[in-house]
Amino acid sequence: MEQYIVRYVGGEIVGFPEVDKVDGLFNPGGSLSNILGMHLARYNLNSSVKTKGNNVFEKPLVILTSEESHYSLQKGASVLGIGTDYVWKVATDTNGRMLPQKLEERIAEAKTTGLTPLLVSATSGTTVLGAYDPIEEIAEICERNGIWLHVDAAWGGAAMLSSKLRPLVKGIERADSVIWNPHKMLGLPLQCAMFLTRHKHLLLECNSNKSSYLFQTDKPYDSEYDIGDKTFLCGRKNDALKFWLTWKARGKFALTAAVENAFDMAEYFANLIRDREGFHLVLPKVQCTNVCFWYIPPKLRKHVDWNSESFKEALGKVAPALKRRMLDQGTIFIGYQPIEHRKLPNFFRLVVHCNPQPTRESMLYVVTEFERLGADF
Repeated sequence: MEQYIVRYVGGEIVGFPEVDKVDGLFNPGGSLSNILGMHLARYNLNSSVKTKGNNVFEKPLVILTSEESHYSLQKGASVLGIGTDYVWKVATDTNGRMLPQKLEERIAEAKTTGLTPLLVSATSGTTVLGAYDPIEEIAEICERNGIWLHVDAAWGGAAMLSSKLRPLVKGIERADSVIWNPHKMLGLPLQCAMFLTRHKHLLLECNSNKSSYLFQTDKPYDSEYDIGDKTFLCGRKNDALKFWLTWKARGKFALTAAVENAFDMAEYFANLIRDREGFHLVLPKVQCTNVCFWYIPPKLRKHVDWNSESFKEALGKVAPALKRRMLDQGTIFIGYQPIEHRKLPNFFRLVVHCNPQPTRESMLYVVTEFERLGADF
């Protein structure tokens, strides 16, 4: 079941060109999948690392990713002995998308300073802003420089299902590895997270230690079904079953419709608040189903000055206080965060999922609840 899903998703949804070379497995979460991508890229660069460790590399390794990428890349660098200082951030545009020209500059800088670029991690749907990095252009750069391209599509990968949304992930089939978490936007039960690669046998070669008390080859069935040796974990849950049952029960058509509806409702919510008093969008255009915005309570509306540090400081205190009120009353629950490198004070982030199905009525309810809960701030 797991192998069938991996081949189907890799070939039909991601679009890897050679289906017979697709490999992968389900992992306990996207963080581990990202680390597995880094682990595989390192082995692919020099297979002796498995037995000799990082000493086989004459030059330190460096990982390149956008400044909006997931924190698990730093954790992975720590776990793999690469070091968090060697996760280099690449500048992004005003929408949070990696700038290909800046990536090329960082690669050149790494080589000039005696480092070996190991992996570029592009993101399809960043955690906060929902940005989609331009994979096609990034793939060109990686292929030209011989660097492993990993795509973190844990959150925004659901766009692969829709022909209308597919341009957001254009070029994803050129990646060396891709991760996707159906438990995120699709709303499948936790946890349901895939790691996919177009390099067959690399997972097994990289992770196998052929423990004879588990992975015997003289079984009365095809031992390739024993995929546990493809990962550095031991005990595994049957997470593939969640995807299998959902796919069989609902099918691609219904799931695609659910994804497109989620995107539509995110756009609808953004349009509801775009010119509404007391609301201010962080970005003018919604890219994924993340809608980032500030709620400006009545007492602050006469003092709006985006160049004023005192206004930003006061605005940054609104979100934590309003979230506490949400917790106390239990009607809605919307998270918040700042973005320090953009000098943006705390703002709210509405994340629209497929399940339960969002509607125009539910989007309007969120808006009116903000207005009710924040009326006396």
